[in-house]
Amino acid sequence: MSRPSVYKRIVLKLSGEALQGRKSHGIDQEVLVSISRQIKEIRDMKVDVAVVLGAGNIFRGQENTASRGLDMDRSVADYMGMLATVINGLALQDTLEKSGVATRVMTAIDMERIAEPYIRRRAIRHLEKGRVVIFVAGTGNPYFTTDTAAALRAMEINADAILKATQVDGVYSADPLKVKAAKKFEHLKYIEVLKKGLKVMDATAVSLCMDNKLPIVVFNLNKEGNIKRVVTGEKIGTVVS
Repeated sequence: MSRPSVYKRIVLKLSGEALQGRKSHGIDQEVLVSISRQIKEIRDMKVDVAVVLGAGNIFRGQENTASRGLDMDRSVADYMGMLATVINGLALQDTLEKSGVATRVMTAIDMERIAEPYIRRRAIRHLEKGRVVIFVAGTGNPYFTTDTAAALRAMEINADAILKATQVDGVYSADPLKVKAAKKFEHLKYIEVLKKGLKVMDATAVSLCMDNKLPIVVFNLNKEGNIKRVVTGEKIGTVVS
């Protein structure tokens, strides 16, 4: 007998890099199929699921700006990154619907031919009807990351937690892929994340979660079934609360 869910509604934060799998850029269809299968698994448990996507697999705004010695204006680069999240969102929607999961893509930048404009009440209604809602185009504003968008949307739809999917199995004191002695944290307080400068989410997103007491669970997406394990309360990854 499977364990019941400890969350009724979650926001799943996926980085663009998570979608590229082993590719150097772009979207790995096998990764999309795996993510869709795992989302369907928790939807079948009656968990409301919203997804916020990054775009690092296509275009990362901050890496192409004047602050990095390049000429592109930060606002222009950020808008390009927001548009790239729409590409990822449409790809995920297509894969989810092919596996029988009803979805809606909602965008913070109006583009009515391909996605619904983001309206809070409508998003909540979609969730209540059992649809997976994919939030794209970040907050619709430059200078804010998709981490901040995830925190903001989670608050607006009254989510119980943010599930932050990464390439490693939690939060470490240093990059575990580069530093073998890096220490893994099983539990962290928001203020510890901010003081230590740990790369969980950006400071604005962590502060938003702290102010609203919204837990963040950081876990490894690459292990099949981990989304369900987090949702059923298994102690994997790192909990920030």
